[in-house]
Amino acid sequence: MSLSKNIEFLRQLRKLNGISGLNGDGGATPAAAARSRLTETAEFGSNPGQLRMLSCVPSDAVKKPPLVVVLHGCTQTAAGYDVGAGWSTLARRYGFALLMPEQTNANNPNRCFNWFVPEDSRRGGGEAASIRQMVDQMALAHHIDRDRVFVTGLSAGGAMAAVMLATYPETFAAGAVIAGLPFGVAGNVQQALSAMMQSASRPPRELGNLVRNASKHRGRWPKLSVWHGSADRTVNPSNADELVKQWLDLHQLPSSPMSTAKVDGYPRQVWWNAAGETVVESYTITNMAHGTPLGTGENAESYGMQGAYLLDVGISSSYHIAKFFGLTERVHRPATVAATTTPAVHVEQLEEIPRARKARATQNRRSEPRDPPGRRGFDVNAVITRALTAAGLMK
Repeated sequence: MSLSKNIEFLRQLRKLNGISGLNGDGGATPAAAARSRLTETAEFGSNPGQLRMLSCVPSDAVKKPPLVVVLHGCTQTAAGYDVGAGWSTLARRYGFALLMPEQTNANNPNRCFNWFVPEDSRRGGGEAASIRQMVDQMALAHHIDRDRVFVTGLSAGGAMAAVMLATYPETFAAGAVIAGLPFGVAGNVQQALSAMMQSASRPPRELGNLVRNASKHRGRWPKLSVWHGSADRTVNPSNADELVKQWLDLHQLPSSPMSTAKVDGYPRQVWWNAAGETVVESYTITNMAHGTPLGTGENAESYGMQGAYLLDVGISSSYHIAKFFGLTERVHRPATVAATTTPAVHVEQLEEIPRARKARATQNRRSEPRDPPGRRGFDVNAVITRALTAAGLMK
């Protein structure tokens, strides 16, 4: 939906205080959404924001799994965005838990998270508090690693991800915002529309103070990854610049990037702290409109499904965000293996192989053949040896 139609839509709504101003994010088809592995939890606290809680935890998840909170865009559902952006596929592959809050029509006729409504974007209240309660429920039910909780989102969901990082910075180790806005730049519909059309340039300290004043937190700030299409006509790309500026101030980093490079053909800027850890990064997806960038990850693995505002541009934002979160260092190895067949073995699934050697593995890895008829089991050492030989890591 064009920005002009978006504005007209907002003008025609009677309850303006219930609309986020980010419209037309689209979503996967109903058939695609049916493929989602999300399940709903009905009770998870007082739920002051009246949101739905959906989640996915691999059946053989690692002990104390990390958690990624994913916030859909307007007009979308949690299941639709899950399938479209490929998050549950990543969760299964890398063994982390997934939480996908869902907005309701009762809260917002367009199912936008109310990222600018003061009652929903403050610590201890509204939708922000509901999402925080969901994190607590996940931690209690699935023994989540509380030091590895992350949040990301698209558009209104991206703006709400910024809200969560600002209002509960002690909860999240890192976040990622796709086509979103800085925290605190709007407190009503008119301000939201203004920021969407052209985010006003503010001094870094002013932007940083918006976050600092959102809580009493004075410890380490979460890391941030920012993604935005240069041809976005729904949320102006200037918002990405302001968002980066906001978090550079929090991390006390200079405005000039410390490193620039191209990833899958798109420019990426990087800032790191005194310890050499990347704490802020920014991707500009040239010529891309409003939406989530889709493509392939490592070894040409595909994540997601193209659709409205799910744009196949040759780079998987979901994969690279998971990588920024530190979740892709090792492919998750299932806890159980059928004894009657020799499983397909990929080199990166073998935890014994150092990362330096894995990098030399060929992209076209071979699956092991099935055992001969009548064989009752398999020799694990032989399987590993054959896999290494096939990948060129052993002679």
